Amino acid sequence: MQVSCLQQNLSRALAIVGRAVATRSNLPVLQNVKIATEDGMLVLTATNLDIAITTKIGAQVETEGEITIPARLLSDFVNSLPDDRIEIKSVLEPLSVSLDCQRFSANINGTDPDEFPPIPTVDEGATIKVDPQLLKDTVTHVAFAAATEDSRPVLTGIKVEVNQSDFTFAAADGFRLAVYEGKLLEPVSEAMEFIIPARALQEVGRLIGTDDTAVEFTVTPAGTHALFNIGNVEIVSQLMPGSFPNFRSLIPAEYKNRVLVQNSDFSRAVKTSSIFARDGSGILRIQIMNDEDGGKLSISSRAEEVGDNQGEIDGGVEGDVDEESRIAFNSKYLAEVLDVLGEGEVAFEMTSASSPGVVRATGKEGYTHVVMPMFVQW
Repeated sequence: MQVSCLQQNLSRALAIVGRAVATRSNLPVLQNVKIATEDGMLVLTATNLDIAITTKIGAQVETEGEITIPARLLSDFVNSLPDDRIEIKSVLEPLSVSLDCQRFSANINGTDPDEFPPIPTVDEGATIKVDPQLLKDTVTHVAFAAATEDSRPVLTGIKVEVNQSDFTFAAADGFRLAVYEGKLLEPVSEAMEFIIPARALQEVGRLIGTDDTAVEFTVTPAGTHALFNIGNVEIVSQLMPGSFPNFRSLIPAEYKNRVLVQNSDFSRAVKTSSIFARDGSGILRIQIMNDEDGGKLSISSRAEEVGDNQGEIDGGVEGDVDEESRIAFNSKYLAEVLDVLGEGEVAFEMTSASSPGVVRATGKEGYTHVVMPMFVQW
């Protein structure tokens, strides 16, 4: 193989595929990036067996070929080079690659590309088209609620349901539930549902730029893999087996009280109380109040050995308010959902201290976030 390409293009491509490089693995080759030539382009691929990322960059190809090289070493070296053309040559004995850029050069030992795991092909299946910014927004608002521990592997994934022109993404970790409903760019011929690892969708979200090119993803007929096409990048992810909980049954059908507040005020009050909640089992208490001065939310926390704090914010209160209009949450879960909602008005809904609370953004009708309460002494 003998090719040349621009340093900035190669650096950007390595950063993209590097997200799929295995950090720890019994297969050393998974810590490599595969470099190959195809149709006058340089193709870079990395995989950790759960997801695979492939991207192409323009190159001047003198001789075809392929090789796998340690990803981190290659990326660090390329990033240190000046912004100029890099000459890349592979050597068979010993198997290695040489890189030359201006007055800098390096030789990096490689591995036989036949040892690199084959990337699953997704040639057939239903294709779904989604507005890129809507998909990015959906992933941002849902993926953080997925579980990060493998005690219940299915909860580390995101449930995706597609029906005609509608889609639903849902994630839960046993303490909270995030659901986002939206519209597809084109209707699908048949309904489908599957579970995709949250990390795979987070990588998709990171790669979506600012253009309006539709994101296409294809699900194999057997429901084993999904392929995402984002510009010149392809992501192939395994789909997860198992049964996702009936998340719709976890969303309260009604509420006793509803409070409309500015998220900037709510988020600040929650973050302030979280300082004390850190030493108090993470418990944050919310009390809904309504008097002659108008509706309010009281947010407080206390830790026996440290102290306590309380803050109030104004809001529009719906429903009859009494002593039972109070509830406690883990401060982390409430703070994280308010962070992703950004500026604007949010609605906080509750029924009782033992029922889940609901947070909605008034500007995002398709989004619902449910947080399980904590049982505390008031």
